[in-house]
Formats: sequence, structure tokens, C-alpha cells
Amino acid sequence: MGTVETYILGQKYTIKGDAPDEHIQKLVAYVNSKIQEVYENTPQIAPLKASILAAINIADEFQKLKDEQESIAKHIEEKTDTLSRLFD
Repeated sequence: MGTVETYILGQKYTIKGDAPDEHIQKLVAYVNSKIQEVYENTPQIAPLKASILAAINIADEFQKLKDEQESIAKHIEEKTDTLSRLFD
């Protein structure tokens, strides 16, 4: 934990955080890969716009996972209620 020096789109960044260095490097690699995906689809895009589109893509992935988690939790709750009523 501490400070990690890393690169995104070839530019050096120093990231400070409480997470282990390996975790931060994993996050940076993921963000960098998402930005690279945008560049593959739109090579002439400005870095800022590529970063914003990558952030939107990441937010979309996150929201889908969050919705899926909520759906699973609701399903588990319904099954638990059904099972609980069997023992009443």
C-alpha cells in the first residue's frame, strides 16, 4: 500500500491509495485496456474523449453487474421467504 507509478496511454501517473499495489496495477491495466478499445474503434479520437467514452463503458458494465446483483439478491430473498413459510 502506498504509491504506485504506472502508465495510461503511455503517460506516467502516480497513484496513491490504501489498496495493495497489485490491485491498483490491475485497475490501471483494466482502465488502459478500455481506453485502447475506444481507440481501436475510433483511431482519430482525442485522448480526453476516449477516456470519457471508456469511463461510460466502465460505468455501463458496473451498472449491469449491480442490476444483476440486485436481481439475484431479490431472487434469493424470495426463495428464502418461500422456504421459511414451509417451516411455519
